[in-house]
Amino acid sequence: MTQEGGELDSLVRRRIRALRVAQGWSLEELAGRAAISQSTLSRIENGRRRLALDQLVTLARALDTTLDQLVETAADDIVSHPVTDGTHDRLRWPIKAEPGMTVIRQRLTEPPPDNPSRLRAHPGREWLVVLSGTAILLLGNRRLRIETNQAAEFPTMLPHAIGAEGGPCELLGIFDRDARRGHQRGDGGEDAESAPRTGPPS
Repeated sequence: MTQEGGELDSLVRRRIRALRVAQGWSLEELAGRAAISQSTLSRIENGRRRLALDQLVTLARALDTTLDQLVETAADDIVSHPVTDGTHDRLRWPIKAEPGMTVIRQRLTEPPPDNPSRLRAHPGREWLVVLSGTAILLLGNRRLRIETNQAAEFPTMLPHAIGAEGGPCELLGIFDRDARRGHQRGDGGEDAESAPRTGPPS
């Protein structure tokens, strides 16, 4: 076996044990769920039994994961650097494992708009957490106050806008592909005039 193969073998065994422990399961419990003997599972975890593909598939299923995730190795490009948008005072990172997903860090200084016609709606879903300060989220007919370390998640087909209250606030948001596209259009595309920059665009 090559060095790389030996490292992967060891990684998979440690991962099986770590996932079992994280679930709070004993060897006996996981063995029962995977329909293998407890002694076989123990030898798999301890490196005293060869890893068989059929057993890995069964164990992955019992651990509520996939074979791909069970044997996944670390990518070379672990650390990523943000794209800086000075115009909107924000940083953006793509999520490599989920194409289309984007993380945005943005500082807001203005309150949300008073005019309901300025709320934006578009396909997608957003999640955000307030890192510092206080944010006001206008969502449909609701006005929600979000304090530091509180989070909000909502479908972006609801008309929405967000702004700061009582001084600047900083947000970290996660946008799916549709939500990101909706905000990009609002940043200067065809609907920029009808949907001004009132939320944390991506």
